[in-house]
Amino acid sequence: MKFLLDTECWLWGLAEPERLNAKARELMVDRESEVYLSAVSSFEIAVKAAIGKLALPEPPPVYVPKRMASQNIKSLPIEHAHALRVYSLPPHHKDPFDRLLIAQAQVESLAIMTADRQFANYDVPLIWAGDPRGGLLIN
Repeated sequence: MKFLLDTECWLWGLAEPERLNAKARELMVDRESEVYLSAVSSFEIAVKAAIGKLALPEPPPVYVPKRMASQNIKSLPIEHAHALRVYSLPPHHKDPFDRLLIAQAQVESLAIMTADRQFANYDVPLIWAGDPRGGLLIN
């Protein structure tokens, strides 16, 4: 399976895996999965760490690439097409980081692994990572 990680899911997978359901945890470590982390997530992590909203054991420039490499996660850069796609998204979600992730998933034809129910309001395949009772693929 090929999918994009929501920032929150990736961070939970590293620090609090019990917050993810079993299916999500399996997919994140399955060597058959093609897992992507967006530069949007790196930006969100850097911003939140810089303002004190996110504590990490190492600075983001060390933490993010080191964890991505150890998990064999691929990088998804931000392209103009991704940023411009945000214009056509309905305003269901107000978070600009999440809106850009949704746009990237649409442009790149990727599912998104998330625990954010607002993502279901968009035309994008979702891998539900919340509710530790099950791993429902929705949309």
